[in-house]
Amino acid sequence: MVMQNTVLVAEDNDFVRMQIVSFLREVGCDVLEASEGRSALRQMATSKVNLAIVDVRMEPMGGFEFIKTLRQGDDKTPVILVTGDQSSDLLEQAGHWKVAAVLMKPVQKDRLLTMVGRILDLGRDDDVEEAAQEPGGGDS
Repeated sequence: MVMQNTVLVAEDNDFVRMQIVSFLREVGCDVLEASEGRSALRQMATSKVNLAIVDVRMEPMGGFEFIKTLRQGDDKTPVILVTGDQSSDLLEQAGHWKVAAVLMKPVQKDRLLTMVGRILDLGRDDDVEEAAQEPGGGDS
């Protein structure tokens, strides 16, 4: 999977952020990095971003505040939320703010790249629908 897209990664844990960035660069993505929501919004304002991957819990601005601010500005950039929280409330909020996907921690390379590929290729690749129906690779 070779990509020519810019992905913003907003994650306050340096190790997790570096891991996600490394996975994305391996497949050819240009990557912007932020350690919290406000700096992520500043990057969104100055760069063309095709996808944002955002941690739910960051200080002072977390993932949902980031998405709310983005959507209030009529920005429809797809967002993948990264979280360790499996609560139904979180999933309900994700649906409300039209989050493209929720990725559970610990981040697994194959799951991340599959999600990113599906979102970025949406509408440009007839294989996306088939790929979406494939089993999850047995890592459950």
